[in-house]
Amino acid sequence: MNVPDLQVQVVEVKGHCPVYRVGNDFRVQEGYKLQTKQPLCLHALTALLPYYVALSKGTPPQVLGLGDEDTAYLQCLDPYERTGGGTVVFAVHQLKDNI
Repeated sequence: MNVPDLQVQVVEVKGHCPVYRVGNDFRVQEGYKLQTKQPLCLHALTALLPYYVALSKGTPPQVLGLGDEDTAYLQCLDPYERTGGGTVVFAVHQLKDNI
């Protein structure tokens, strides 16, 4: 069974994130392999973990309450107003060309 890759892209940074900038991205390949060119923040990973299996298997983000039919929006867990750090909003898309 082929599982589509997920592309996770930074679409917004609130405050100062020491890891990500708008436009950075990483992939979840074959439903479980992380592929990234830059360091991966654990806050980003914790935001994605509850949803990546459902999104990889084709559940529409809208059904999960995460966005529209094609894009899920997730946010890292850093409460930046209290920590002086930054929180990041990610857009998650299925890449159907690798099925």
